[in-house]
Amino acid sequence: MSISFSEDTEHTQLTSAISLPEDRAEGSLRPKTLGEYIGQKKAKDNLKIFIDAARMRNEPLDHVLLHGPPGLGKTTLAAVIANEMNVNMRITSGPAIEKPGDLVALLTNLSEGDILFVDEIHRLNRAYEEILYPAMEDFAIDIILGKGPSANSIHLDLPHFTLIGATTRSGQLTAPLRDRFGVTLRLELYSPEELQEIVERSASILHVEIDPKGSYEIASRSRGTPRIANRLLRRVRDFAQVRADGAITREVADAALLSLEVDQYGLDAIDRRMLRSIIDYYGGGPVGLDTLAATINEDAVTLEDVYEPYLLQNGFMTRTPRGRCVTRKAYEHLGLVFSGNEQLEF
Repeated sequence: MSISFSEDTEHTQLTSAISLPEDRAEGSLRPKTLGEYIGQKKAKDNLKIFIDAARMRNEPLDHVLLHGPPGLGKTTLAAVIANEMNVNMRITSGPAIEKPGDLVALLTNLSEGDILFVDEIHRLNRAYEEILYPAMEDFAIDIILGKGPSANSIHLDLPHFTLIGATTRSGQLTAPLRDRFGVTLRLELYSPEELQEIVERSASILHVEIDPKGSYEIASRSRGTPRIANRLLRRVRDFAQVRADGAITREVADAALLSLEVDQYGLDAIDRRMLRSIIDYYGGGPVGLDTLAATINEDAVTLEDVYEPYLLQNGFMTRTPRGRCVTRKAYEHLGLVFSGNEQLEF
């Protein structure tokens, strides 16, 4: 059986792990408990022990740092922790805290045992971290009122709370802040089998008929990221409803994803354009990031943060002191002959 969808599809960052506006509906697909949370077995098992121990002592959970690539469920896991501890969670992000008063207001409005979740905590202003240090260690803050000789210091006690920080760049956290987290968990990319479970669970919630081969086809092209898997599921569902009988089979999923320019490895048009440009214009590399970005008319930061990590992790590209190089695997995937003359120079 062969199915093709020939209509032109506007290329979007479907395979980007960064949250897009269309992902706002993702909240309804998120698990609420550790039992519903799929994957991340090592992190989940350790976390269950910490949560059970904190509940047995009737204490708040120790401060938690969640780090790893975007789209793996750090915000979801924070909400699961709040549900398991049966406490409220307040959500903010590093860039949203624009002045010290914003952070003070958040801390003083917490109740006993509450969770303060700070996304992109690596982007928190370094000066404001000084407020967090005593808050995390001693559950107290000192506020300076006034200036000069008339300035007064007010000591405020805070309720015992749990700070959960999420970051995609743990290396950019300052050592004093990182050391104050008692629990550090790294989230890893998901296997296709784990993503298949997520796709089938999401399809059930969305009332979409899908067979195991169809769910695996979506999962295997989702770049190891649940956010991408759920996004592709919604787009394939649209194709299935309009061009097929509403059910997602392997053939329907394959045809829909090819129409969306997502190939069997999860690479999209920009991924392939990056690899092809390095081969066509720079003999396979090395080439600097800024030069590559100018060549394909994309932002260098977007290439480095969104596209390059997956290409590196899956062996399509290597990074050397002189720049980026493509590998034999990339040549083979693009249907090109690897002559062996392309040398990776270090």
